[in-house]
Amino acid sequence: MNIRKDDTVLVISGKYRGKRGRVVRAMPSLNRVVVQGVNLRKRHRRPSKDLPQGGIVEAEGPIDRSNVLLVCPKCSKPTRIGAGKADDGKKVRVCHKCGEAIDK
Repeated sequence: MNIRKDDTVLVISGKYRGKRGRVVRAMPSLNRVVVQGVNLRKRHRRPSKDLPQGGIVEAEGPIDRSNVLLVCPKCSKPTRIGAGKADDGKKVRVCHKCGEAIDK
């Protein structure tokens, strides 16, 4: 999976289509990502030590990786990701639109 934690992504399908957000968590084995402010779910929580008053808590749920596109940090456009090599021989992710390396 080529989406990683702290990447900025654009949601391309579903209820939150068009929304940009930061990846909070990536789950490669399940092919899913959790995006900040996307797929919000309400959970009714009983009072506990962590949440003394209880109540309704909103939290992000995971969405499928195929429903998001990476936003290139250089050109700020949603793009597919290619593979390339850096000068030192390391494998890096490459933007298909501008050709720049996404990884530092």
